[in-house]
Amino acid sequence: MTELAFTRTTADRRSPAEREAILADPGFGNYFTDHMVSIVWTKADGWQTPEVLPYGPIPMDPASSVLHYGQEIFEGMKAYRHADGALVAFRPEENARRLNESARRLSLPEIPVELFVAAVRELVEIDADWVPSGADQSLYLRPFMIADESFLGVRAAERARFLVIASPAGPYFTGGVKPVSIWLSETHSRAGRGGTGAAKCGGNYAASLLPQSEAAAHGCQQVLFTDSATDDTIDELGGMNLFLVRADGTLVTPRLNGNILNGITRKSLIQLAKDRGLAVEERDVTVREWRAGVEEGTITEAFACGTAAVITPIRELKTADFTIDFGDAAPGPITLSLREELTGIQFGTREDPHGWIDVLVEA
Repeated sequence: MTELAFTRTTADRRSPAEREAILADPGFGNYFTDHMVSIVWTKADGWQTPEVLPYGPIPMDPASSVLHYGQEIFEGMKAYRHADGALVAFRPEENARRLNESARRLSLPEIPVELFVAAVRELVEIDADWVPSGADQSLYLRPFMIADESFLGVRAAERARFLVIASPAGPYFTGGVKPVSIWLSETHSRAGRGGTGAAKCGGNYAASLLPQSEAAAHGCQQVLFTDSATDDTIDELGGMNLFLVRADGTLVTPRLNGNILNGITRKSLIQLAKDRGLAVEERDVTVREWRAGVEEGTITEAFACGTAAVITPIRELKTADFTIDFGDAAPGPITLSLREELTGIQFGTREDPHGWIDVLVEA
Protein backbone atom coordinates (compact mmCIF):
# COMPACT_ATOMS: atom_id res chain seq x y z
CA MET A 1 0.00 0.00 0.00
CA THR A 2 1.14 3.52 -0.77
CA GLU A 3 1.89 5.93 2.06
CA LEU A 4 -1.02 8.14 3.11
CA ALA A 5 0.17 11.15 1.10
CA PHE A 6 -2.42 12.66 -1.21
CA THR A 7 -1.67 14.67 -4.32
CA ARG A 8 -4.02 17.63 -4.77
CA THR A 9 -5.28 19.25 -7.94
CA THR A 10 -7.28 22.25 -6.78
CA ALA A 11 -10.61 22.91 -8.45
CA ASP A 12 -12.08 26.23 -9.48
CA ARG A 13 -14.22 26.77 -6.44
CA ARG A 14 -17.71 28.12 -6.61
CA SER A 15 -18.11 31.59 -5.16
CA PRO A 16 -19.06 32.03 -1.51
CA ALA A 17 -22.38 33.53 -2.63
CA GLU A 18 -23.20 30.53 -4.83
CA ARG A 19 -22.19 28.09 -2.10
CA GLU A 20 -24.27 29.85 0.54
CA ALA A 21 -27.29 29.87 -1.75
CA ILE A 22 -26.97 26.09 -2.12
CA LEU A 23 -26.45 25.51 1.61
CA ALA A 24 -29.59 27.51 2.39
CA ASP A 25 -31.70 24.71 0.89
CA PRO A 26 -29.53 21.80 -0.27
CA GLY A 27 -32.13 19.04 -0.19
CA PHE A 28 -30.51 15.61 -0.45
CA GLY A 29 -28.12 14.50 -3.18
CA ASN A 30 -28.79 17.52 -5.39
CA TYR A 31 -25.45 19.35 -5.22
CA PHE A 32 -21.83 18.27 -4.87
CA THR A 33 -18.73 19.87 -3.45
CA ASP A 34 -15.77 21.15 -5.46
CA HIS A 35 -13.50 18.11 -5.10
CA MET A 36 -13.43 14.32 -4.97
CA VAL A 37 -10.90 11.68 -3.93
CA SER A 38 -9.72 9.00 -6.35
CA ILE A 39 -7.46 6.01 -5.66
CA VAL A 40 -6.63 3.40 -8.27
CA TRP A 41 -5.94 -0.26 -7.46
CA THR A 42 -4.44 -2.89 -9.71
CA LYS A 43 -3.88 -6.56 -8.99
CA ALA A 44 -0.23 -6.20 -9.97
CA ASP A 45 0.64 -3.09 -7.94
CA GLY A 46 -2.02 -2.69 -5.25
CA TRP A 47 -3.27 0.72 -4.16
CA GLN A 48 -1.70 3.65 -6.00
CA THR A 49 -1.05 7.23 -4.90
CA PRO A 50 -4.32 8.76 -3.67
CA GLU A 51 -5.46 11.93 -5.41
CA VAL A 52 -7.73 14.85 -4.64
CA LEU A 53 -9.23 16.01 -7.93
CA PRO A 54 -11.79 18.56 -9.10
CA TYR A 55 -15.27 17.06 -8.90
CA GLY A 56 -16.37 15.94 -12.34
CA PRO A 57 -16.62 13.09 -14.84
CA ILE A 58 -14.21 10.19 -14.52
CA PRO A 59 -12.66 8.38 -17.51
CA MET A 60 -14.76 5.35 -18.35
CA ASP A 61 -14.08 2.92 -21.17
CA PRO A 62 -17.27 1.43 -22.69
CA ALA A 63 -15.88 -2.00 -21.87
CA SER A 64 -15.31 -1.19 -18.19
CA SER A 65 -16.37 -4.25 -16.26
CA VAL A 66 -18.62 -2.35 -13.85
CA LEU A 67 -20.91 -1.51 -16.77
CA HIS A 68 -21.32 -5.14 -17.78
CA TYR A 69 -20.92 -7.23 -14.63
CA GLY A 70 -21.97 -4.89 -11.83
CA GLN A 71 -18.84 -4.96 -9.67
CA GLU A 72 -19.69 -1.90 -7.58
CA ILE A 73 -20.05 -1.18 -3.85
CA PHE A 74 -20.61 1.96 -1.81
CA GLU A 75 -21.07 3.46 1.63
CA GLY A 76 -23.14 6.29 3.06
CA MET A 77 -21.92 8.45 5.93
CA LYS A 78 -21.98 12.06 7.12
CA ALA A 79 -19.69 14.82 8.36
CA TYR A 80 -21.09 17.20 10.97
CA ARG A 81 -20.08 20.70 12.04
CA HIS A 82 -20.03 20.98 15.83
CA ALA A 83 -20.71 24.21 17.68
CA ASP A 84 -16.98 24.80 18.27
CA GLY A 85 -16.32 24.56 14.51
CA ALA A 86 -14.81 21.06 14.52
CA LEU A 87 -15.78 18.84 11.60
CA VAL A 88 -16.47 15.26 12.66
CA ALA A 89 -17.60 11.90 11.33
CA PHE A 90 -19.64 9.21 13.06
CA ARG A 91 -17.90 5.83 13.33
CA PRO A 92 -16.06 6.04 9.98
CA GLU A 93 -14.00 2.93 10.72
CA GLU A 94 -17.26 0.96 10.78
CA ASN A 95 -18.05 2.21 7.28
CA ALA A 96 -14.59 1.13 6.13
CA ARG A 97 -15.01 -2.35 7.59
CA ARG A 98 -18.45 -2.75 6.03
CA LEU A 99 -17.15 -1.61 2.64
CA ASN A 100 -14.54 -4.33 2.90
CA GLU A 101 -17.22 -6.91 3.73
CA SER A 102 -19.02 -5.83 0.57
CA ALA A 103 -15.74 -5.94 -1.36
CA ARG A 104 -15.17 -9.56 -0.40
CA ARG A 105 -18.63 -10.54 -1.60
CA LEU A 106 -18.28 -8.65 -4.91
CA SER A 107 -14.69 -9.84 -5.54
CA LEU A 108 -13.28 -6.32 -5.26
CA PRO A 109 -10.09 -5.35 -3.41
CA GLU A 110 -10.26 -4.47 0.26
CA ILE A 111 -9.04 -0.99 1.13
CA PRO A 112 -7.04 -0.47 4.35
CA VAL A 113 -9.23 1.12 7.01
CA GLU A 114 -6.72 3.91 7.62
CA LEU A 115 -6.65 4.76 3.90
CA PHE A 116 -10.46 4.86 3.76
CA VAL A 117 -10.63 7.23 6.74
CA ALA A 118 -7.77 9.35 5.41
CA ALA A 119 -9.61 9.74 2.10
CA VAL A 120 -12.73 10.95 3.89
CA ARG A 121 -10.68 13.33 6.05
CA GLU A 122 -8.84 14.72 3.03
CA LEU A 123 -12.05 15.54 1.19
CA VAL A 124 -13.73 17.11 4.22
CA GLU A 125 -10.64 19.20 4.90
CA ILE A 126 -10.32 20.63 1.38
CA ASP A 127 -14.08 21.23 1.07
CA ALA A 128 -14.63 22.28 4.69
CA ASP A 129 -16.67 25.31 3.66
CA TRP A 130 -19.30 22.94 2.27
CA VAL A 131 -20.11 21.42 5.68
CA PRO A 132 -23.32 23.24 6.64
CA SER A 133 -24.12 24.51 10.11
CA GLY A 134 -27.92 24.73 9.96
CA ALA A 135 -30.25 22.69 12.13
CA ASP A 136 -30.05 18.98 11.22
CA GLN A 137 -27.79 19.75 8.25
CA SER A 138 -24.71 17.71 7.40
CA LEU A 139 -22.32 16.84 4.60
CA TYR A 140 -23.31 13.49 3.12
CA LEU A 141 -20.27 11.44 2.07
CA ARG A 142 -20.41 8.73 -0.56
CA PRO A 143 -17.31 6.48 -0.67
CA PHE A 144 -17.63 3.92 -3.46
CA MET A 145 -15.62 1.46 -5.50
CA ILE A 146 -16.01 0.37 -9.11
CA ALA A 147 -14.27 -2.22 -11.25
CA ASP A 148 -12.98 -0.25 -14.23
CA GLU A 149 -10.78 -2.74 -16.05
CA SER A 150 -11.65 -2.79 -19.77
CA PHE A 151 -12.53 -6.32 -20.84
CA LEU A 152 -15.48 -8.55 -21.62
CA GLY A 153 -15.46 -11.80 -19.73
CA VAL A 154 -17.01 -13.11 -16.55
CA ARG A 155 -14.20 -12.91 -14.01
CA ALA A 156 -13.17 -10.58 -11.21
CA ALA A 157 -11.63 -7.37 -12.55
CA GLU A 158 -7.95 -6.75 -11.97
CA ARG A 159 -8.30 -2.97 -11.81
CA ALA A 160 -10.60 -0.92 -9.60
CA ARG A 161 -11.07 2.66 -8.49
CA PHE A 162 -12.10 3.92 -5.04
CA LEU A 163 -13.67 7.37 -4.93
CA VAL A 164 -15.24 9.68 -2.36
CA ILE A 165 -17.69 12.44 -3.27
CA ALA A 166 -19.66 14.73 -0.97
CA SER A 167 -23.05 16.42 -1.05
CA PRO A 168 -24.47 18.94 1.45
CA ALA A 169 -27.68 17.60 2.98
CA GLY A 170 -30.58 19.38 4.59
CA PRO A 171 -32.80 17.91 7.32
CA TYR A 172 -34.51 14.67 6.31
CA PHE A 173 -37.72 15.80 8.00
CA THR A 174 -38.84 19.41 7.55
CA GLY A 175 -41.31 20.71 10.10
CA GLY A 176 -40.74 17.91 12.58
CA VAL A 177 -40.30 14.15 12.49
CA LYS A 178 -43.14 12.57 10.51
CA PRO A 179 -44.22 8.91 10.60
CA VAL A 180 -44.39 7.16 7.23
CA SER A 181 -46.50 4.49 5.58
CA ILE A 182 -44.76 1.44 4.16
CA TRP A 183 -45.94 -1.15 1.64
CA LEU A 184 -45.33 -4.88 1.95
CA SER A 185 -43.91 -6.25 -1.29
CA GLU A 186 -45.45 -9.69 -1.79
CA THR A 187 -44.33 -10.31 -5.38
CA HIS A 188 -40.71 -9.11 -5.37
CA SER A 189 -37.70 -9.91 -3.20
CA ARG A 190 -34.73 -7.73 -2.42
CA ALA A 191 -32.30 -10.62 -1.87
CA GLY A 192 -32.08 -14.38 -1.54
CA ARG A 193 -30.11 -16.83 0.58
CA GLY A 194 -26.46 -16.81 -0.44
CA GLY A 195 -26.95 -13.69 -2.54
CA THR A 196 -25.65 -10.15 -2.09
CA GLY A 197 -28.27 -8.94 0.40
CA ALA A 198 -25.69 -8.24 3.13
CA ALA A 199 -23.47 -6.25 0.73
CA LYS A 200 -24.02 -2.57 0.07
CA CYS A 201 -24.02 -2.77 -3.71
CA GLY A 202 -26.01 -1.03 -6.39
CA GLY A 203 -27.74 -4.19 -7.59
CA ASN A 204 -29.64 -4.54 -4.31
CA TYR A 205 -30.99 -1.02 -4.64
CA ALA A 206 -31.82 -1.48 -8.31
CA ALA A 207 -33.88 -4.53 -7.32
CA SER A 208 -35.89 -2.35 -4.91
CA LEU A 209 -36.86 0.36 -7.41
CA LEU A 210 -39.86 -1.39 -8.99
CA PRO A 211 -41.33 -2.38 -5.60
CA GLN A 212 -40.66 1.17 -4.40
CA SER A 213 -42.70 2.50 -7.31
CA GLU A 214 -45.50 0.11 -6.39
CA ALA A 215 -45.34 1.38 -2.81
CA ALA A 216 -45.71 4.95 -4.03
CA ALA A 217 -48.72 3.93 -6.11
CA HIS A 218 -50.34 2.76 -2.85
CA GLY A 219 -49.56 6.03 -1.06
CA CYS A 220 -46.54 4.69 0.80
CA GLN A 221 -43.08 6.21 1.21
CA GLN A 222 -41.13 2.98 1.67
CA VAL A 223 -41.32 -0.71 0.82
CA LEU A 224 -40.81 -3.68 3.17
CA PHE A 225 -39.23 -6.92 1.96
CA THR A 226 -39.58 -10.37 3.46
CA ASP A 227 -37.34 -13.43 3.11
CA SER A 228 -38.12 -15.05 -0.24
CA ALA A 229 -37.87 -18.48 1.38
CA THR A 230 -40.68 -17.81 3.88
CA ASP A 231 -42.76 -14.88 2.54
CA ASP A 232 -43.44 -13.80 6.13
CA THR A 233 -40.05 -13.39 7.83
CA ILE A 234 -39.05 -9.72 7.64
CA ASP A 235 -35.74 -8.72 6.07
CA GLU A 236 -35.57 -4.92 5.78
CA LEU A 237 -36.92 -1.91 3.94
CA GLY A 238 -35.60 -0.79 0.58
CA GLY A 239 -32.71 1.00 2.24
CA MET A 240 -33.21 0.82 6.01
CA ASN A 241 -33.25 -1.68 8.88
CA LEU A 242 -36.43 -2.25 10.88
CA PHE A 243 -37.20 -2.22 14.62
CA LEU A 244 -40.41 -3.06 16.49
CA VAL A 245 -40.92 -1.82 20.06
CA ARG A 246 -42.87 -3.89 22.54
CA ALA A 247 -45.04 -2.39 25.28
CA ASP A 248 -42.42 -3.27 27.91
CA GLY A 249 -39.74 -1.32 26.00
CA THR A 250 -38.08 -4.35 24.39
CA LEU A 251 -36.67 -3.68 20.92
CA VAL A 252 -37.04 -6.44 18.34
CA THR A 253 -35.08 -6.36 15.07
CA PRO A 254 -34.45 -8.95 12.35
CA ARG A 255 -31.23 -10.87 12.90
CA LEU A 256 -28.36 -10.54 10.43
CA ASN A 257 -29.16 -13.60 8.34
CA GLY A 258 -27.08 -12.80 5.26
CA ASN A 259 -30.04 -11.19 3.51
CA ILE A 260 -29.88 -7.76 5.15
CA LEU A 261 -27.35 -5.01 5.63
CA ASN A 262 -25.37 -4.76 8.84
CA GLY A 263 -26.49 -1.21 9.49
CA ILE A 264 -24.18 1.07 11.47
CA THR A 265 -27.16 3.09 12.70
CA ARG A 266 -28.83 -0.21 13.65
CA LYS A 267 -25.75 -1.30 15.61
CA SER A 268 -25.53 2.07 17.38
CA LEU A 269 -29.21 2.07 18.38
CA ILE A 270 -28.89 -1.43 19.81
CA GLN A 271 -26.02 -0.21 22.01
CA LEU A 272 -27.90 2.92 23.13
CA ALA A 273 -30.97 0.85 24.00
CA LYS A 274 -28.87 -1.56 26.06
CA ASP A 275 -27.23 1.41 27.80
CA ARG A 276 -30.73 2.34 29.02
CA GLY A 277 -31.35 -1.15 30.30
CA LEU A 278 -33.75 -2.03 27.51
CA ALA A 279 -33.78 -5.57 26.20
CA VAL A 280 -32.92 -6.04 22.52
CA GLU A 281 -33.90 -9.18 20.61
CA GLU A 282 -32.11 -9.90 17.32
CA ARG A 283 -34.08 -12.77 15.82
CA ASP A 284 -36.49 -13.76 13.08
CA VAL A 285 -39.45 -11.38 13.04
CA THR A 286 -42.60 -11.97 11.01
CA VAL A 287 -45.35 -9.80 9.59
CA ARG A 288 -47.78 -12.09 11.41
CA GLU A 289 -46.11 -11.27 14.74
CA TRP A 290 -46.22 -7.54 13.98
CA ARG A 291 -49.94 -7.69 13.14
CA ALA A 292 -50.88 -9.76 16.16
CA GLY A 293 -48.78 -7.60 18.48
CA VAL A 294 -50.47 -4.38 17.41
CA GLU A 295 -53.93 -5.96 17.70
CA GLU A 296 -53.10 -7.22 21.19
CA GLY A 297 -51.34 -4.03 22.28
CA THR A 298 -48.01 -5.78 22.91
CA ILE A 299 -46.25 -3.98 20.02
CA THR A 300 -46.62 -0.23 20.34
CA GLU A 301 -44.04 1.33 18.01
CA ALA A 302 -42.12 0.62 14.81
CA PHE A 303 -39.31 2.51 13.13
CA ALA A 304 -36.75 2.17 10.37
CA CYS A 305 -33.18 3.38 10.63
CA GLY A 306 -30.31 4.34 8.36
CA THR A 307 -27.76 7.06 7.70
CA ALA A 308 -30.00 9.50 5.83
CA ALA A 309 -32.88 9.85 8.29
CA VAL A 310 -31.25 8.21 11.35
CA ILE A 311 -34.68 7.05 12.56
CA THR A 312 -37.89 7.10 10.52
CA PRO A 313 -41.04 6.43 12.56
CA ILE A 314 -43.55 4.07 10.95
CA ARG A 315 -47.27 4.78 11.24
CA GLU A 316 -48.64 1.89 9.21
CA LEU A 317 -47.77 -1.17 7.17
CA LYS A 318 -50.08 -1.65 4.20
CA THR A 319 -50.62 -4.91 2.36
CA ALA A 320 -53.00 -6.01 -0.35
CA ASP A 321 -55.25 -7.61 2.29
CA PHE A 322 -54.88 -5.65 5.54
CA THR A 323 -53.25 -2.64 7.22
CA ILE A 324 -51.32 -2.54 10.49
CA ASP A 325 -51.86 1.00 11.81
CA PHE A 326 -50.47 2.69 14.93
CA GLY A 327 -52.64 5.74 14.20
CA ASP A 328 -51.91 8.87 16.22
CA ALA A 329 -49.66 6.87 18.57
CA ALA A 330 -46.86 7.20 15.99
CA PRO A 331 -44.19 8.31 16.45
CA GLY A 332 -43.80 6.63 19.82
CA PRO A 333 -41.75 7.90 22.78
CA ILE A 334 -38.91 5.38 22.52
CA THR A 335 -38.56 6.04 18.79
CA LEU A 336 -38.27 9.78 19.37
CA SER A 337 -35.98 9.59 22.40
CA LEU A 338 -33.53 7.21 20.67
CA ARG A 339 -33.47 9.49 17.64
CA GLU A 340 -32.82 12.53 19.83
CA GLU A 341 -30.00 10.75 21.66
CA LEU A 342 -28.23 9.48 18.56
CA THR A 343 -28.50 12.74 16.61
CA GLY A 344 -27.35 14.57 19.74
CA ILE A 345 -24.17 12.48 19.79
CA GLN A 346 -23.63 13.08 16.08
CA PHE A 347 -24.12 16.85 16.29
CA GLY A 348 -22.17 17.22 19.54
CA THR A 349 -25.03 18.23 21.84
CA ARG A 350 -25.02 14.97 23.82
CA GLU A 351 -22.26 13.03 25.53
CA ASP A 352 -20.42 10.49 23.35
CA PRO A 353 -19.90 7.66 25.88
CA HIS A 354 -18.57 5.14 23.37
CA GLY A 355 -16.11 7.36 21.49
CA TRP A 356 -18.03 7.13 18.23
CA ILE A 357 -17.14 10.65 17.07
CA ASP A 358 -13.97 10.98 14.97
CA VAL A 359 -12.66 14.52 14.57
CA LEU A 360 -11.71 15.05 10.91
CA VAL A 361 -10.79 18.74 11.08
CA GLU A 362 -9.97 20.47 14.36
CA ALA A 363 -11.86 23.60 15.39
